[in-house]
Amino acid sequence: MANMKNTKMASMGRFIDPLTDFGFKRIFGSEPNKELLIAFLNELFKGRKVIKDLVYNPQENSGPAKHYRKTIFDLSCTGTNGETFIVEMQKA
Repeated sequence: MANMKNTKMASMGRFIDPLTDFGFKRIFGSEPNKELLIAFLNELFKGRKVIKDLVYNPQENSGPAKHYRKTIFDLSCTGTNGETFIVEMQKA
């Protein structure tokens, strides 16, 4: 019984949770997985947006005045119609 418990605990540590920021970036956040990420996001958007290309580099944006916070976006996307938009992953 103890051996079975240890095996279960060991296997739990081998997986990455894709719903965390770390997990999502680890799975999808590199150039070799770019096409996989585009296909995944296009499936989520169900035709409302269609991504042709995306950029991983975080883009820091300042607000219109000094007292506004800076924001960092996870992805900058280009749609098939030339539209550019950002994608920020959040777990609610």
